[in-house]
Amino acid sequence: MHRAAEKRCSRNVGFRHSTDSYIVRFRVNPFYNVREERPRAFWRLLFQLAIYAGAVAFSRLVAPSIWIALYRRLVDDGAIERPTSPTSLFVAVQVALVLVALFSLWVSARLLDRRSPSQLGLCVDREWWLDLGFGLFLGSLLMSAIFLIELAAGWVMVRGTFETTREGAPFFPIILAPLVGWVCLGIHEELVFRGYQLTNLAEGLNFSRFYSRGAIVLALVLSSSLFGVFHVWNPNASVLSTINLTLWGGLLLGLGYVLTSRLALPMGLHIAWNFFEGNVFGFPVSGWGTLGATFLSIEQSGPPLFTGGSFGPEAGLLTIAASILGASMIVLWVRTCTGRVTLQTSLSEPPTGAANR
Repeated sequence: MHRAAEKRCSRNVGFRHSTDSYIVRFRVNPFYNVREERPRAFWRLLFQLAIYAGAVAFSRLVAPSIWIALYRRLVDDGAIERPTSPTSLFVAVQVALVLVALFSLWVSARLLDRRSPSQLGLCVDREWWLDLGFGLFLGSLLMSAIFLIELAAGWVMVRGTFETTREGAPFFPIILAPLVGWVCLGIHEELVFRGYQLTNLAEGLNFSRFYSRGAIVLALVLSSSLFGVFHVWNPNASVLSTINLTLWGGLLLGLGYVLTSRLALPMGLHIAWNFFEGNVFGFPVSGWGTLGATFLSIEQSGPPLFTGGSFGPEAGLLTIAASILGASMIVLWVRTCTGRVTLQTSLSEPPTGAANR
């Protein structure tokens, strides 16, 4: 009699326990993390990305028409028939995108993430500046290697030096404009794709199935894929260019962030790579033509599968080789500076003050 009652009681307790667990799971708020007291990662990512994507779309679809209309009205009505990538427009757009990225990160970090923007890879100290210097060195080195390989193979021929896109314009004042543009582009793309997107993806994926390191690896893959997709609309883009930019963003830019938790290395690498590519060696940069001035003016031939053709080196197999070499050098740099190479698991943890999951 007593045993039968005990069995019924245990069954009832087990039923209530499973029912309570089901109710708790059912009541989980899909929009808001109660323990961390902030919106869930998906909505944080979507909000910030929507602001940035809107600004990028405006810069691609609307800004050129406005620029052409203003130039014709204020400067010369017949001067521009069909501008492709005017330097002044490029610089203005990149400066505007930096401001948009900084604004969206500040709003998202303070109001949604409950963290300081400095916790998104922007804690500037001595190590930060050392990483920036190494990134600048590595970006220039890798692009120089690509140029020298193509030169040795006979795929490029130097036909001039210190040339500007405007005949008779002084070289050194003109070269500063694209440099400013590449600095701004390197900053805002790294702030968005590595600093914010990768960090919040890693936090959102950090649950029992993946844990910290698995979450960071998956976040690295997803953020790099998003980076590649954002370049699909560039002139002369192809499937190979998108794949290459995804690998480049992951093996070089993303790796530098997840191993150091600082944006300095990927920012420096991104800036130097683009500047040396477009304004030192005269290659197209991700589909865009020459901006302002180039130290070397080249004529390119060779197989597009290796050189990237009209899109530039990012659409060629040489970029894959450079990315593998660069990733190896980043690992060596981190090991030399810290004595070990490991994923920074702090990237997948909620910011200080937020409760753990």
